[in-house]
Amino acid sequence: MIAQDLRSGVEQLGDMIAAASTIVPFTGAGISTESGIPDFRSPGGLWTRNRPIPFDEFVASPDARTEAWRRRFAMEPTFAAAKPGRGHRALASLYRAGKIPAIVTQNIDNLHQLSGFAGEHVVELHGNTTYARCIGCGRPYDLAWVKRSFETIGGAPDCTVCEEPVKTATISFGQAMPEDAMRRATELAQRCDLFLAIGSSLVVWPAAGFPLMAKNCGAKLVIINNEPTDQDEIADLVIRHDIGETLGPFVGN
Repeated sequence: MIAQDLRSGVEQLGDMIAAASTIVPFTGAGISTESGIPDFRSPGGLWTRNRPIPFDEFVASPDARTEAWRRRFAMEPTFAAAKPGRGHRALASLYRAGKIPAIVTQNIDNLHQLSGFAGEHVVELHGNTTYARCIGCGRPYDLAWVKRSFETIGGAPDCTVCEEPVKTATISFGQAMPEDAMRRATELAQRCDLFLAIGSSLVVWPAAGFPLMAKNCGAKLVIINNEPTDQDEIADLVIRHDIGETLGPFVGN
């Protein structure tokens, strides 16, 4: 069911939130555009300007690793300045109220943690860009160390322990999905009674399977996204309006 207008959509969403005992939000890039972080696929998005660097290319090519880190450093002012928007804060309010046990996100920006979610209750399907990790031994590195090393050697640094490449702690195309995050997301989708898909185009699999999984397990499904998605027809409520305006009334509830 597609909401006729923003007001009726917010009212219906409020009723569904009030009736639910366990809510699981699933968030994509659309929730963070209000915070100044551009999305990937829309006109003017990051991938219209820069071709994504697949994982196998990152591993095989020093030039690809250097370019990947150059892009990341170019984005640092944007990530550093970003603050949680109304959507993030509304979900954090429901989390503090005990309605949300954990959140599943495709985002890599750390804004759910900054909004008030405990780190262990943020299930990051695509990793986190605010720190780095060795792709060999898994040792974490802070970005300041990577940048110093990058500037010193004029290229991407390797791990000081095992000498394998150091990469942002994100999941690239062709890289295996994190097993623990996928397992936790599956459990959350199967056990909730209201699943909120927010700001996701629902085209990246296997992540896009979680709304369908929740619906098949008996949950009500709400999709909040400016653009239509392939799963709108199975949703109990579709709100095609600005995410901040849609969730803003729930900030502080």
